[in-house]
Amino acid sequence: MNRILQPTIFCLTILPLILFWSGSILILPTETNDILKYTLLLPLAYILGSIPWGYIFLQWSHGIDIRNHGSGKTGMSNVLRTGGRKVAALVLILDISKGILIVLLARDFIGTTAADILSGLLALIGHNWPIFLKFRGGRGIATGLGGLSIMAPIAALCAAIAFIPVTLASKYVSLGSISGTTLSLGSLMILSVMELWGHELAYLFFVIPVSLLILLGHISNFHRLTTGIE
Repeated sequence: MNRILQPTIFCLTILPLILFWSGSILILPTETNDILKYTLLLPLAYILGSIPWGYIFLQWSHGIDIRNHGSGKTGMSNVLRTGGRKVAALVLILDISKGILIVLLARDFIGTTAADILSGLLALIGHNWPIFLKFRGGRGIATGLGGLSIMAPIAALCAAIAFIPVTLASKYVSLGSISGTTLSLGSLMILSVMELWGHELAYLFFVIPVSLLILLGHISNFHRLTTGIE
């Protein structure tokens, strides 16, 4: 596959524009029209989510296109498999940060539950189908977790609590991801229905589609796990 993104050029040209876009919406007057606010925020959410950190750092550290290795995904688990722990840890932090940053921007800029949900979803869609890599990205686990950590921190904590021990015990990131996703969905349902710690029922409109996207992205992994060939 021909390379379609030069990481250094991207970081010197496109990335500063994304950062400028992110910063500029914070200085707009509070009385700015809501339609204009959403028009500025939602495309930014997708573009921010599209930053392919896994691709960028594997190009820099190993000179390879990660989409031609392992699962073909650009997320942390394939980076770990292909590039090692140090690069994978950095990619994990940056991918989580994409979800955190856009939801925080949505809260400061618009301040509605709908803005939180829409921006978080679009960041995850950007991560999975990034415009910069011909729409071939990751599975959205880290970016989704980042957004969830702002919207529903207890549910995000439950996901992490499930993910870490299951992954360490089984040695399968995919199994940890499936476990964490399932527990985050279940815990948010319980917390929101019981109205505990400020968890809103509306955030299920974020967690349900995110969970479905993540679980559907792991169908092949689930098949390999059940047949013992993962």
